[in-house]
Amino acid sequence: EEIVLPRRKTWDKLAVLQTLASTVNRDPTAAHYMFQDDPFLMPRNAANSRLYSLSKESGRNAAKYIIKNFPQYFDKTFAEPNVPCLMPESLTPQTEGVSEEALKERIQLRRVKESVDMFDQLVQAGTPVSLETTNSLLDLLCFYGDGESALEKEEEGKEDLEESEVHKACSSFIYLIHSRSISRENNHAERIFKIMPERNAHSYCTMIRGMVKHGASSKAYDMYIDLLNERHKADVHTFNALIGAVPYLKERFAERWELAKDFLTHMAQQEVQPNLLTFNAVLKTLRRCGGVGRSVSVLVLKEMEALDIEPSLATYNHLLYIFYRGVDLHSSGIISEVLDDVENRSFTPQDPDDASFFTTAMQTCCDLKDIKLAYRLNKAMEKGDNWKFLDMDRLNGYWSKFFSLLCMMEQIEVVLKWYRQMSPSLFYPTPKNILDLLQALDAANQLDMISSVWEDVKQLGFSRRQELLEEFLSLMSRDEHPDEIQLAFAKCAEDIKALHEPAGREQVPLEWTGSALGSVVVLFSRAGRTQDAWNMMKHFQQINRIPTDKVMDEFWTCAKQTNCPDEAIELVKLAASLGLPASQRLKCRTEEEFELSETQKKTLESIKWDSDSSDSDSDSDRE
Repeated sequence: EEIVLPRRKTWDKLAVLQTLASTVNRDPTAAHYMFQDDPFLMPRNAANSRLYSLSKESGRNAAKYIIKNFPQYFDKTFAEPNVPCLMPESLTPQTEGVSEEALKERIQLRRVKESVDMFDQLVQAGTPVSLETTNSLLDLLCFYGDGESALEKEEEGKEDLEESEVHKACSSFIYLIHSRSISRENNHAERIFKIMPERNAHSYCTMIRGMVKHGASSKAYDMYIDLLNERHKADVHTFNALIGAVPYLKERFAERWELAKDFLTHMAQQEVQPNLLTFNAVLKTLRRCGGVGRSVSVLVLKEMEALDIEPSLATYNHLLYIFYRGVDLHSSGIISEVLDDVENRSFTPQDPDDASFFTTAMQTCCDLKDIKLAYRLNKAMEKGDNWKFLDMDRLNGYWSKFFSLLCMMEQIEVVLKWYRQMSPSLFYPTPKNILDLLQALDAANQLDMISSVWEDVKQLGFSRRQELLEEFLSLMSRDEHPDEIQLAFAKCAEDIKALHEPAGREQVPLEWTGSALGSVVVLFSRAGRTQDAWNMMKHFQQINRIPTDKVMDEFWTCAKQTNCPDEAIELVKLAASLGLPASQRLKCRTEEEFELSETQKKTLESIKWDSDSSDSDSDSDRE
């Protein structure tokens, strides 16, 4: 009797990890998972996060460099069983002498200079090089240009560690030029192409794509004409490159579309099947065709649908650029239709421009001032693995735009909820985000939250931004608040005051402005800190600024409430020395509302008045 065993149930290798990950709640106070959980290694703002992430990647590259260039120190195999694919690769040429096999090996190792030198030696020796090997060399040259590959640059850097900084800068500049060297005359790729005894379609296609890559679009088009004259056919990748180069070949919008249409016609004639990248290249060209692009792009999408080609995020990104950049934004129809397609799908990378979709779409939502679309876009971003399209820079830009839109369109309770959830786990607020938050607090009449926002600003390292300081001081000093809030505002003013004082050689103190100084005086005065307020008042003469009547009245009121007649008299002296019209009025109020001693009265009477200010003040009294 035949025994039928039950089939073994297959499990996803990541099922357990995914299940565990679904049980973890994100900590909104923690930094991004790529950073170390250490207060000294966690970034404070967006600039720090970018620096730290690049440093981490540099560390990986340094480790790869050590392994590649010093493999003799890693030849011990302790793993059982040994897994060859996990061991360091041998990047040193093993084939000696001048031969086609040695040339193939150097091409495989991406040694540009050595490959070109060996090819020249073979040609000079009269040794024929096969078409396949020559095409491989052209592939290498058209990718790297006449410059070195990354591996060769690392090796040259190891040999020249003692060169001067100026020479290093010059070398970097020369390499930057070499990276575009295929656009120059008589470069290695063109020279080798010209001396080839025979050329096939691959030879022409490689040259065309290399010329487009390195900015020689006109030469690429001429090479394409030569390909047609030789009765060869281009492949789909070559057509994609040519379509992407159309904006650099024609100036007029209509001419650009006609040339792109010619390339598409040639593809049909040569029976080359277009792919997703073909249509994305067409749409990217239409981005630079003005109104023509807006009228034609819908036809391109219909053609994609007819060929059963599913759009990628780059397709939608180009559509948003076509319809929402450089035009009056009045309709959300296109982006709404795009989100209908995007919000329920999890995308995979298919085009380099896929990564720009979410930031472009969020910028469009901000331009349209449509918070509902922004919520839909955010839901689409969190669908499946779509969030992976946002690297560190794009992630911060995306959330920064979203938060600015929240501050503009949402209730303050919603804004603060998102603010607590997003910072710093998802993004680091920019100075503009802080200004938007302050405006939202002002509109909602919740200025009592300013002191907590100021603590965040100090943590982010923005406390020396002049525009932020002015906005904080202006909002805190504009209206009077309960004593508890005024004390918190005075503490913020004390922090700002410390920024304007010498704190060591490394930190240059900020320069006082008249408005900032006056606001600090007002905040100290309302908190009852008379002596601190007077110390600030004395700075007006030092920086050659004039205090406003509001500042002097606030300080005088503080002196009255704390029963400090000496400070009130000093205020009258300061106003008189500056020739202010309010000096006589302050003198009269001091005489009437303070119980002055004989000495204080004599001091007050001995103040010398500027005649102009006295006359103007008496005139205002008569009026």
